[in-house]
Amino acid sequence: MKAPIPKPKNIFDRTNFEDIVEDDVAELEEAYVSYGDSWRKRGGIGAFMMLARKWDRLENKVKEHDWDIFEAIEQDPRIEGILDDVKDLRRYLLLVEEFTTCNEGGNHDQEIENMGETIET
Repeated sequence: MKAPIPKPKNIFDRTNFEDIVEDDVAELEEAYVSYGDSWRKRGGIGAFMMLARKWDRLENKVKEHDWDIFEAIEQDPRIEGILDDVKDLRRYLLLVEEFTTCNEGGNHDQEIENMGETIET
């Protein structure tokens, strides 16, 4: 029988969340310098498939631990381990949300076609 994971004294600590989000933004800025908008190069379907691949990877690893994600993370302490996949998925989800909310009402398909091009009006 598995030992239960002890609950932290303070379940919600805003500072922890702020630190995580700050790290995510820094990582996204760094990735943008290297990759630009490549994550949405193939439009919404491609962006969804990128999310699905990350989820599939998590699912395959956690399945080995009877779907206990906390145990799976604990048993895989590698830098590129399961927790890294969680971070990647969260960051991709942030990219999708940011793109969607900052381009509301925009023509996403046209934007994809025009990526990397200078448009003269």
